[in-house]
Formats: sequence, structure tokens, C-alpha cells
Amino acid sequence: MTDSALMARIDRLESIDEIRQLAAKYSLALDMRDMDALVNLFPENVRVGKDKVGRAHFKQWMDETLRVQFTGTSHHIGNHIIEFEDPDRAVGVVYSKNEHETPTQDGGCEWVIMQMLYWDHYERIDGRWYFKRRLPCYFYATDLNKPPCGDNKMRWPDRDHYDGAFHSLFPSWQKFWSEPPSEELPTVAAPAPYEQFLKTMRAGVENPSIRTR
Repeated sequence: MTDSALMARIDRLESIDEIRQLAAKYSLALDMRDMDALVNLFPENVRVGKDKVGRAHFKQWMDETLRVQFTGTSHHIGNHIIEFEDPDRAVGVVYSKNEHETPTQDGGCEWVIMQMLYWDHYERIDGRWYFKRRLPCYFYATDLNKPPCGDNKMRWPDRDHYDGAFHSLFPSWQKFWSEPPSEELPTVAAPAPYEQFLKTMRAGVENPSIRTR
């Protein structure tokens, strides 16, 4: 095997790993409501709707969507198939099983589970992989019988309910809900440094104290 062929194979393996990390980062950023972390997984010229372009417009749209449709979410990614069109472009399919705390008009909520997949296009720009676009394709969505709506979602039989610290590692969750929405186009933070996505999202917060049962 020539040196160039070996380097091409190493580049392909590293690209596959980075693309798979994109899907995992998307789920975490979405669930923790870190809009900057989320939109920076897409290129600067990401298209939003029919006539808008840019991360700021994408951030505004995601903020509005998540505030209206969902109180809390948890996304679990599964099968991920990646095929390359050339060294800097690829397509992929990602299965996703999701849970949504969904507010209702009467002030309550329903707990909706969903099975879906994403049809993705990926592009490497200046040495870094991004989502070029994501197309969500849904299989089903349905409510559960006893959803853990509201606070203290850890609800074991015959025990007091308590918080499971699901959002405590990341300050973006509290920040998202403490800041009122605005009609002004938001600013977007710079992308996290390479291999510092989690560190950037955590923003220096201490580890939470977590109860197990």
C-alpha cells in the first residue's frame, strides 16, 4: 500500500468518527438547550426556511420552536450509516428514539415518545465536518400513560420524588429558560475549539451531587 493510499484510509476513518460525533453532539446540545453549540454544528451559511441564511436565523428558529413545542427532551441515537460522495462530502442515515415533555393547552403535559431517522448530508469545510442539512423522517409519536411531568421526575414506587440531575452538568438549560425570548436576531458564539465541545458546553460548572435511588 502506498503512503498516499494509507493516508486516505486514515482520513476516511477519522472522518467517520467525526461525523458520528456530530450526531451525538446534536442530541446533547438539543436536550440541554445550548443553542450556540447546536447551530455551530452547521456551516455559517446554513439555510433556514425558504429565504433566510445563517446561524443567527437558525438559532432564532430553534429557540422559538423548542420554547413552544417542548418543555424537555431526550434523544437517543442508534444505527448510523455513512457513505462518502468524495473526501469532503458524505450522506448518512441516523436512527433516533426520542422522548418529549410536551405542554398541553390546559396547562398540563403529555409525555410523547417518537421513533424516527435523519437523512443527513455532511460537508467538511476548512478541515472540520458539519451538517450540511438534516431531513427528519418520522415513524411514530405517541403519549405514555403516566408521564413524569413537572419537577422531580425520578419517581420510584413508595419513595419521595426527586430530581435526577439530568440537566445539571450543563448551565445552558437554566440559561435557556431564564432568558425571555426576543424578536431581535440573536448573536451566536464562536464554535467550540476542536475536542473541547463538552468543556465549552459545561462552561466551568462543578459536578452536581446526584442521588441514585
